[in-house]
Amino acid sequence: MRSDDLPFFSDDQAQGLRNLLSRRHILGGAAAGGLLATPLMARAQTAPAPAQQGEAEITVDQARTAPIPIVIPNFGAGIGGQISGVISADLDSTGLFKVISGDVGQGTPDFAGLKAQGARAAVSGSANGSGSVRVEMRLWDVLNGQQLQGTAYTASGANWRRIAHIIADVIYERMLGEKGYFDTRIAYIARTGPRHRQTTRLAVMDQDGANERMLSSGQWLTLTPRFNPVRDQIAFMSYANDRPRVYLFDLGSGSQRLLGEFAGISFAPRFSPSGGQVVLSATRGGGSDIFVVDLGSGSKRQITNSGAIDTSPSYSPDGSQIVFNSDRGGSPQLYIMSASGGGARRISYGNGQYGSPVWSPRGDLIAFTRIAGGRFSLGVMAPDGTGERILTEGFTVESPTFCPNGRVIAFCRQSASGAGGAGFASGIGMIDITGFNERPIHTGTGASDPAWSPLNG
Repeated sequence: MRSDDLPFFSDDQAQGLRNLLSRRHILGGAAAGGLLATPLMARAQTAPAPAQQGEAEITVDQARTAPIPIVIPNFGAGIGGQISGVISADLDSTGLFKVISGDVGQGTPDFAGLKAQGARAAVSGSANGSGSVRVEMRLWDVLNGQQLQGTAYTASGANWRRIAHIIADVIYERMLGEKGYFDTRIAYIARTGPRHRQTTRLAVMDQDGANERMLSSGQWLTLTPRFNPVRDQIAFMSYANDRPRVYLFDLGSGSQRLLGEFAGISFAPRFSPSGGQVVLSATRGGGSDIFVVDLGSGSKRQITNSGAIDTSPSYSPDGSQIVFNSDRGGSPQLYIMSASGGGARRISYGNGQYGSPVWSPRGDLIAFTRIAGGRFSLGVMAPDGTGERILTEGFTVESPTFCPNGRVIAFCRQSASGAGGAGFASGIGMIDITGFNERPIHTGTGASDPAWSPLNG
């Protein structure tokens, strides 16, 4: 018998999810025999000490016009080749690096040869072991003939892909001066079946589309997953028992629970930057108001009461403000108010209707969906409404979500359907905030509603 609080998964399913999805538990800490990172002694005589090592020499904007040529050789047979392949794919996917083939060797590289090859940076590395794998990597500044990074990683062989993502993050940060985003996941809605009768399941995958896992059976319509910024937890909306409400799913334990009791429908959840609260919408009559639910006490607080449809709230990175969507002015537009409610002011004044706003982790941009002339656009604007830029367009492009460093946006792109739903497709794409390097993320099923996780801990 299902209860209201546990309407989705059987105990066996929850246990399976606990086993599959407890990545932090799998990796553990040093004492648990998880992933270890150890500095390597520098081989190059000119290599600076870690505390003095390079400030970023190449800005992301410069790199956009001139991708950084970097040599990433094969780390060895078997798992070594797989690791270097993932590192190359991660860096190449950004459009900020140009991965070129070449041999770096295991000692101090032939900098003159690499320079003649056109390389700006080079990586040397090796991977050994199977049950437990040790991966060594060194990052070299070819132009200055210096080692920028030297680290050895040890973990179970099952975690080789995560080691590769972590190394790619290190290279990205050392070369560009900002943290990478490869060791992350994306929650999304997996879609199967005909357009008019799709099965939707809560799912999660690595940011590159690997390691897809289904979290729900598809019995109920499920929408809008959101990652907690500090915990392995997802908030989402489900039509369980034909009553749409917001639930919380804990990835570590496999448990789930209803979030708050509301007289009507609760939807559009987002976590506060601290992860301790969820802001969401709840219906009343023909409109909806925005509420904040404290995850510790369970208390809820109403922060809008306009008589309109107020929805899609998203916190600023410092938690002081909320951007949301409202038709209080006659059509759906974007507004900003204080996190306690009040002081709402409209920020969108372009042609069309605006929705699904989300605040960048950097704080300098708000991504949104704009609907005009029967088509959808995905864009960004400053929090004061200035500098609006459209990044991409389509029959439907919606549900933007920022990667942890704010450099890339994932979103949903859907196509029109013909008779009987023919021709319909729904997938997840990514695009740089400058509007270049748009690319699809391959998933095993149709997909929508992406939500980017924080960097894995």
